[in-house]
Amino acid sequence: LKNFTSSLRRAKNRANSHTKAAQPVFVAQSCTAGLAWTLSSRIGIVSPAASVGKLRAISTTTPESETPAVSSRVLYPFSEIEKKWQQHWEEKCTFAVSEDAHLSGKEKFYVLDMFPYPSGSGLHVGHPEGYTATDITARYKRMLGQQVMHPMGWDAFGLPAEQYAINTGTHPRDTTAANVGRFREQLKSLGFSFDWSREVSTTDPDYYKWTQWIFLKLFEKGLAYQAEVPVNWCPALGTVLANEEVIDGLSERGSHPVVRVPMKQWMLRITHYAERLLEDLEDLDWSDSIKEMQRNWIGKSEGAAIEFRVESDALGGGDGGHGAALEVFTTRPDTLFGATYCCLAPENALVAEITTSAQKEQVEAYVKEASKKSDLERTELQKTKSGVFTGAYAINPVSGRRIPVWVADYVLGSYGTGAVMAVPAHDQRDFEFALENNLPVEWVVQPSGGDFDGEGAFTGEGVAKNSAAAEGGLVLDGLPTSEAKEAVVGWLESQGRGRRQINYKLRDWLFARQRYWGEPFPIVYDRENPDVPIPLSPEDLPLTLPDVESYEPTGTGESPLAAVKDWVEFSKDGKDYVRETNTMPQWAGSCWYYLRFLDPKNQEALIDPEKEKYWMPVDLYVGGAEHAVLHLLYARFWHKVLYDVGVVTTKEPFGKLVSQGMILGEVEYTAYKDPETGRHVSIEGQKDLSSLEAVAIDASDVTKKGKGYVMKENESVMVQARAHKMSKSRGNVINPDEIVAAYGADSLRLYEMFMGPLTDTKVWSTRSVEGVYRFLGRVYRFLEHGCCDDPPTKEQLRCTSACVKKVTCDTEEMRFNTAISAMMEFMNEASKWDNRPRDACEPLILMLSAYAPHLAEELWQRCGHTGSLAHEAWPEHDESVLVSDTYTMPVQVNGKMRGKCEVATGATQEEAVEQALALQNVEKQ
Repeated sequence: LKNFTSSLRRAKNRANSHTKAAQPVFVAQSCTAGLAWTLSSRIGIVSPAASVGKLRAISTTTPESETPAVSSRVLYPFSEIEKKWQQHWEEKCTFAVSEDAHLSGKEKFYVLDMFPYPSGSGLHVGHPEGYTATDITARYKRMLGQQVMHPMGWDAFGLPAEQYAINTGTHPRDTTAANVGRFREQLKSLGFSFDWSREVSTTDPDYYKWTQWIFLKLFEKGLAYQAEVPVNWCPALGTVLANEEVIDGLSERGSHPVVRVPMKQWMLRITHYAERLLEDLEDLDWSDSIKEMQRNWIGKSEGAAIEFRVESDALGGGDGGHGAALEVFTTRPDTLFGATYCCLAPENALVAEITTSAQKEQVEAYVKEASKKSDLERTELQKTKSGVFTGAYAINPVSGRRIPVWVADYVLGSYGTGAVMAVPAHDQRDFEFALENNLPVEWVVQPSGGDFDGEGAFTGEGVAKNSAAAEGGLVLDGLPTSEAKEAVVGWLESQGRGRRQINYKLRDWLFARQRYWGEPFPIVYDRENPDVPIPLSPEDLPLTLPDVESYEPTGTGESPLAAVKDWVEFSKDGKDYVRETNTMPQWAGSCWYYLRFLDPKNQEALIDPEKEKYWMPVDLYVGGAEHAVLHLLYARFWHKVLYDVGVVTTKEPFGKLVSQGMILGEVEYTAYKDPETGRHVSIEGQKDLSSLEAVAIDASDVTKKGKGYVMKENESVMVQARAHKMSKSRGNVINPDEIVAAYGADSLRLYEMFMGPLTDTKVWSTRSVEGVYRFLGRVYRFLEHGCCDDPPTKEQLRCTSACVKKVTCDTEEMRFNTAISAMMEFMNEASKWDNRPRDACEPLILMLSAYAPHLAEELWQRCGHTGSLAHEAWPEHDESVLVSDTYTMPVQVNGKMRGKCEVATGATQEEAVEQALALQNVEKQ
């Protein structure tokens, strides 16, 4: 502690000789020493700050005028070093995994990044965060002697390239190749240890041959089928979108209007795997939040299917307009006596069948208007519940009462049967609808402790009341909810009016796009039987895309491929056929790419069984939480199908999943003015800012004060400081190329890991990169002339061993920010050494190689080694040198602290008391 304190004092003295400007401050907390260590980017040192009990790192930024945007001087020749070692790795294929690695007998580790889509804008600084985390892990595991698979490839089909083709006439293939080249160049410039010999792209016919092969397996198993379904049709994009690709009634890409229309589409029966997708979540090393998101999306619910007979003049017949029935699914069959109306989804086919002539015009207009809304708009976003009476009535099966049947858009055709029994007293949506349309509310459940005195519906469990049938013998009154449910279901089954049922919110996967740039379906149709799909033979794969003159959507629901007659139409064995002209969605290729990386050049099979058995499952999968539902759910589904057909031996593809936190753009400052006076108004205490004029201000015009920021010219005016998600439209995207040019790739890698815990959301600050850059400069200057062979002192070995222990533990647990803090602590101590003993210094180089590989390689070479250190052994700590010879003993007299003394670890009680009595403050007593 004394050493660190004196180090801080010397550092402050050095700092005072420089500019007085404030600098970014990085804080990392070390549980090992029980201290918080503060790294000042001005002086690049670590010093004790305060006692803490938790391990973490945070970053704070300071106004722009107080800190230089780039380094004022080159602290080490990073540009030369990084170019040199990137070239070395590429020439020597340092990170390539041999094709017979599965025969090595070594322990394997498969670390994988989520498949990137190569956009035209290239990377921004948020992208390398996950890639750096996996690269650190990959390098660390190699040095532990494990066989490491760390590949990279491209999820390159999709709408953006095709939209660009429509706008410019450039073939999507050319656009994609250029984008991939840009991404590859950027990733290589950051020193990631990918095995580039295994690079794949979903747009390569040798790759999508096997995507088509998997589709044939789905088709063989009855999991791929065609159906006329209500779909999200986007006229501007000219294609159908999955529910997940529609946000607030607009397309996720381009924000174009989306409407619901019926259309014949390819579907995949993911619902057949719903239960397995749920059950197998339990064994995965994923965060609880991601698991919960998947559970919610699958949406398992247990209840009853109940049949209501329908009466309507539109049905005709002699039985008073009987002849139709609607089936509902409910998780609360105990509330059946409280059903006072039924609702149908606008897209339910029964609407047209039972609507009376008097209500027909009004109902048709309502259905048309509902088709313009997304599912989200119809449910969560819609505050006012709307609907129209169909003129028909349903018969409540337990009470025998006639209840009206409405059509309402808060009921979704994609969930359950597209019909609900409405119990307004015990369902909030039904309650709001009933109030809006003057429908009766009947209470049939009360809380166990007495009457319900709250507002709205009582949705909890309790005791049944007002629930006895005049005929039929069903009496629920007085029964607790669980028993009432059982009684109702049993009665319904005995009467043939219902049955137990498990439902899932998960819908079958809409698996088709009316676009050009996607995998062609390996399906043809006989002209004599145009409604019966015929699968191609596996020997006919890949079915490749033809060149087309126009990429424009037809606007009719047909793909641009439909216009390529010489590709669509063909004859074989005297018969005329036409090809399927829809293409697969972008999700297809990314559902199984992790398998192709393991055997990318195999022309005979999707993957060699022995390689699959050795490498699978993926040991560490890292990507954004935005893929928590779609990609992960689809990939798990495909993997289970491949498991069923014997292609893979694991039930799940990804053993451990880590979702990195988002990196937000630089902090933006906004001041507010009174529009009438033009004077600035402090936001402190303001609840509503809508009446004020917002004005963006430069960081140089604000200063930190307390927990917020104020204007320099008037510190009574507090301003808004907020960071936003990086986006081109906002203009806050930071290009990593600029950071690499100013500070080097190692500084970018180190800073992104040092900003905070990997899974946390963090705020980017270009100026704060300076801190880690200065640290790397110190390491370079410390070892630029290599090491000596002097035997290290016990204190030097203790310092090294403590660092190795901490960094190893934190790297293993992916606490990269605190691992970096530990190396900074080590440098703080080591910089005071008079020599550079090899056994005390080289472990730092080896550990640093996972984080800042270029600099570490260079220093390893300068210490007299040849070749790369990528496969050198990770250092081990010596526990024996960490045991201290002494400990600090507090001394109290009559309950009051009188001092402390250093006592030998093996001292007897008598010896300890003797030392305590020798203290000056104790002698006075």
